[in-house]
Amino acid sequence: MSPSEAARREDFRAILGMVKPGARVLDIGCGEGVLLDMLARDKQVEGRGLEISPANVSLCLARGLAVVQGDADHDLADFPNRAFDYALLSQTLQTVRQPRQVLSELLRIADRAIVSFPNFAHWRVRWELLTQGRMPMTGVLPQAWWETENIHLCTLRDFTTLCESLDLNIEACAALAEGQSARAIDPQRPIENWRAESALFLLRRKDAA
Repeated sequence: MSPSEAARREDFRAILGMVKPGARVLDIGCGEGVLLDMLARDKQVEGRGLEISPANVSLCLARGLAVVQGDADHDLADFPNRAFDYALLSQTLQTVRQPRQVLSELLRIADRAIVSFPNFAHWRVRWELLTQGRMPMTGVLPQAWWETENIHLCTLRDFTTLCESLDLNIEACAALAEGQSARAIDPQRPIENWRAESALFLLRRKDAA
């Protein structure tokens, strides 16, 4: 198993632990539907997916998953308020053009959002920038800068600041590194901005009933 595959598996496992059985779930950027399939099998969720790739949509439909083609930057507005219990954005936030708008939309269409992303302040990233002077490649950033889909890389501190500006509560946060199991953290601790290779957040609006 490659480092990126191991990281994705642990990311999905951590998300499973945050979702309540039988919940209504929207997975944005659901890829081939692996996470949706796991949620349906292990948590009996009422799952839906939004995926930009027609090929991946076809694979999801072949697996019996309810997935439609769409773009997180433009098509979330079509979903009604609080249509879901959870909106999931796994390792996708850094690929969208309007991260702030997308995050706000997640908490409009769902009571809670679960968001994961690579942390660009991880010590390996800092070290490679310092010693090699070039964009790093790691287990969660496996592609060279000219071929990656990532366009809005951020750090834990950047993301918590964004949550504050949107008036969002961080109900839980976990760090992932080197394919190991997720570890609960306080994202406000400076040391975690060095240690987390990627991070997973459970969010809710502060004004939610």
